[in-house]
Amino acid sequence: MRRSGMGGTAMRNRRVSLLDIGLDQSFDASMAFVQSTLQSINAGLPESIVDIDFVRSRDLDTVLAAFTAPCDVLHVMAHGDHGETPMFSSTDGKTAISLEAIGDYSADRGSGLNASAVLADGCKTGIGAWQRALRNCLHGEIVYIGSSALVGWHESTVFCSAFYGALFRNKGKGSTPAEQAWDAASRAIEAYAAITDRVCPYKVMVLEPSRQARLAFR
Repeated sequence: MRRSGMGGTAMRNRRVSLLDIGLDQSFDASMAFVQSTLQSINAGLPESIVDIDFVRSRDLDTVLAAFTAPCDVLHVMAHGDHGETPMFSSTDGKTAISLEAIGDYSADRGSGLNASAVLADGCKTGIGAWQRALRNCLHGEIVYIGSSALVGWHESTVFCSAFYGALFRNKGKGSTPAEQAWDAASRAIEAYAAITDRVCPYKVMVLEPSRQARLAFR
């Protein structure tokens, strides 16, 4: 990973935005687990080191606003549709947010995704179609964590435990939030393989804005 120009200066107090678009019992359980993990990190400290924003909604404007809100990690839980137009969708099919819609919403407001890192916690969100589509939504360079296979409750639980444990173990001295996310994801991938004796379905990469995004958000 290139270490220059990513994610601004390091921060002690970091913000994690949790966005549940899956909207069913299993996604609710997964998101509750992540919230509990993050809250336990704050437990016993004189001041919180992580602020948690949580959004579960069918309202399009609310969901799109959550995508573009500034944060260190944007963690999205939903079904990943990797068809012609990559999108996040709910279990019942009543809610679907395409990356094209996110890009259009961002362009209309002149500001793309403002997260240092995005964790797309859904099936096959790390494949090429998703990477290409997400680049149209970016205000700047980000660390992107997606899956290369089908994932469920167990895979998400194992990976996210390791990811957030590693992320907040790192005090951040001399590293940007993006660099910390890269390091945490890399450690979580190794931990997943060690714990399950299987190849981790999550992968981490750096994504840059597309030419379309650079023109829209300059």
